[in-house]
Amino acid sequence: MSKQNEMQIDAKSIYQELHDDFTNHGSNFVVMSHFGEFSQDLVNSLSEGLEYIMDRRDVKRIITKRMFSIMIEGLQNIRLHSKVNSLNKKIGHVMIMEKNESYSVSFGNIVDENSKKNITDYLNKINNMNLENLKAYYLDILGNGEMTDKGGAGLGFTTISLKSKSKIKFQFINFEEDTCYFEMRVELL
Repeated sequence: MSKQNEMQIDAKSIYQELHDDFTNHGSNFVVMSHFGEFSQDLVNSLSEGLEYIMDRRDVKRIITKRMFSIMIEGLQNIRLHSKVNSLNKKIGHVMIMEKNESYSVSFGNIVDENSKKNITDYLNKINNMNLENLKAYYLDILGNGEMTDKGGAGLGFTTISLKSKSKIKFQFINFEEDTCYFEMRVELL
């Protein structure tokens, strides 16, 4: 097997384990699941597809809007912040599951080891805030946040936490050399 295909296969194995764990919790309906590259066209397509699925399932409009915001932020995070693999692809996943009208969402992508501490610190910071403080923090970032070289000011994770009204669970899975596979999960409450 060529070295170029090893990273994709290893990432696919990680995704499969995460998928099995994510969906192995009783009678759940998998709303959407995708593993692979994330282009802007795919982000648009998945977001529109999710909205269509939720409309067809007669989900309350406010829940659909919140889920759409979470989806956009999570997919853009994968598209903009993933480490490129040996095939020059930004590999990641999204999974959405519904059980008894509540939703669980999982996003994942490859990140470098240097990002691991920053992500952990940031997620711990927002996870330790109550909803009122998180809203104030969000407004502060919006008004005063400095943009990164990729266009963000830390709004993505904060938006996901606000829209889901839950803490972001996350983990890093060892990958190759100086990279790991980052997975985050939220419950839409």
